[in-house]
Amino acid sequence: VQLQASGGGLVQPGGSLRLSCAASGSVFSISVMGWYRQAPGKQRELVATITDSGTTHYAGSVKGRFTISRDNAKDTMYLKMNNLQPEDTAVYYCNVVLHTGSDYWGQGTQVTVSS
Repeated sequence: VQLQASGGGLVQPGGSLRLSCAASGSVFSISVMGWYRQAPGKQRELVATITDSGTTHYAGSVKGRFTISRDNAKDTMYLKMNNLQPEDTAVYYCNVVLHTGSDYWGQGTQVTVSS
């Protein structure tokens, strides 16, 4: 499975961005798709996940501000981020877990929230 993340950029506090992650390859075997982020000097952390049945899970810090979704017809996952804050600044990575248990990572896209 190959993953291509896009949509990052520079935004002011309170602004919005939408990240996309396009999957290719053995997409029929994808079980869970998710977004993670890593800020400078910090460990990578979970942002949100969505299962193949549409069940979602969010980190407490983004709940109510971020929305994860997936378009199975396009093999693409999205992360709509509203009311962005400086603490959301990080490299955002997409991840997929197959039904076999194997997982794959995208290359990351930078999100910077600054005035």
